[in-house]
Amino acid sequence: MDQQQTLAAPISFTGVGLHSGASVNLRVLPAPPGTGVVFERVDLDRFRIAATIKNVARVAYATTLMKQGVLISTVEHLLSSLYIFGIDNAIVELDNLEVPILDGSALEFVEAIQRVGLMSQQAPRTFLVIRKPLHVEERGKTISIYPAENLQICYSIDFSHPMIGKQTFEFEASAENFAREIAPARTFGFLHEVEELKKNGLVRGGSMENAIVLTRTGIMNDILRFKDEFVRHKILDSIGDLSLIGRPFIGRIAANKAGHALHTLLVSRVLSDNSNFELMPYGEWKSSEAVAAG
Repeated sequence: MDQQQTLAAPISFTGVGLHSGASVNLRVLPAPPGTGVVFERVDLDRFRIAATIKNVARVAYATTLMKQGVLISTVEHLLSSLYIFGIDNAIVELDNLEVPILDGSALEFVEAIQRVGLMSQQAPRTFLVIRKPLHVEERGKTISIYPAENLQICYSIDFSHPMIGKQTFEFEASAENFAREIAPARTFGFLHEVEELKKNGLVRGGSMENAIVLTRTGIMNDILRFKDEFVRHKILDSIGDLSLIGRPFIGRIAANKAGHALHTLLVSRVLSDNSNFELMPYGEWKSSEAVAAG
C-alpha cells in the first residue's frame, strides 16, 4: 500500500487491565495523515502519548508507555493489530492506565478492524528498510534483524514445562496470516508465580478467561487454540513492540527466548544509527526490489 491508512470508522472495547485489574473503556478513532498512533487518556484532560520507542518506560511482563509521569500500559496486542493491518494513523482513547486484555489475544481487535475496514489517505507511506544485520543478546536471549524483501519473523522459545518445551514458528507478515495464525494466540502465565506477581502489582486482572494458566505439569484451561499457541503469542507481542519503530519496516526478525525488553532494545538499536536503515517511499522500495530480483 503506497498511501497512508486509517480506520474507516471508530471501534470500541470494554474490559479490564491484565495487570491493574481496573475497568477500562477504549476507542480507536480515525486520525489525519501524519498523526501516527497516539494514545489519549480521556480521564486526564485528554493527555496524549505517542506510540514511539522514546516513550517506552517499562518492559516487565508488558510494554508500558509513559510521558510526564502519565502511563499507558499493556499496549502490545492493540499495537500489533493496528500495525499488521497497515493502520498508520489512529487516536486511541482510554479512560484508565491500561489497555483492556479482552480474551488475552488480539482476536477482538482484529475482528473489529475487519468489520469497519480501512480508509486510504492522500499522503505517501514511507517504509524503513533494514540495510544491515543487527544482533542483540542478553543472558542467553537473542534477537536479530536482517535485510529482507518483506517483514518476516522466526521466533523460538524454550520452557522447561511439559505443555511448552521448545517451539519455533515462522511468520510471513500479512493481515490475513496474522488474523488466522497469530491474533487468536493468548497470553500465558504460571500459577505458582501468581501470588508473587500480585504482590508486585501485576496480573490483578488475570483469569482463565483472559490467559492460559499453567500448573507445574499441565494447563487449567480446557484446550489450547494451537498446539504451539505459546510461541505464536510471543510473535504477537513482538509485532506490537517492534511497531514502536514508528513506521512500516522491512526486515527479517530472528528471536530466541526474547521478550519485551529485547524487542524494544532492538528498535532502539536500529534507530540509533541511520546507516542501519533507509527510509523509502513505497513505490521506490518496490522498484528497487524489482531491480534486485531481476
